[in-house]
Order: sequence, then structure tokens, then C-alpha cells
Amino acid sequence: MMLTLRERLVTRISAGAKIVRRVIGAPDYEAYVEHFRSCHPEAEPLTRDRFVRERMEARYSRPGSRCC
Repeated sequence: MMLTLRERLVTRISAGAKIVRRVIGAPDYEAYVEHFRSCHPEAEPLTRDRFVRERMEARYSRPGSRCC
């Protein structure tokens, strides 16, 4: 099955965005949900907003853990 130009473009943009998020240290919500559903099927995962807020709070609440 051939992918359309639009589908290939969306795939490449998604992959690029994932790399950029990984480089800048942004949390990956999709990976979190995938892990959460496979390991904790009985519970409800956090919303995207709540997940990002908690990850950023955890990251910046340790002042000695950054270089800047």
C-alpha cells in the first residue's frame, strides 16, 4: 500500500517533532499513555495537561540538577 504525499509528510513531521521533544527534554505523553495502559490497565492515565505540568514541576523543582 502506497502512502500519499500528505501521509508521508505527516509521518516525517511527527518523527521530527518527537526528536525535537527528546532533545529539549520535553515529556512524551504518547509514550507515557502506551506504557501506562500496558502496565496499569485498571487505572486511568493523567490528562495531557496534567502530565506535562507534573513532568515540568518535577524537572524544575530540583535546582541543582540543571547546568544553567
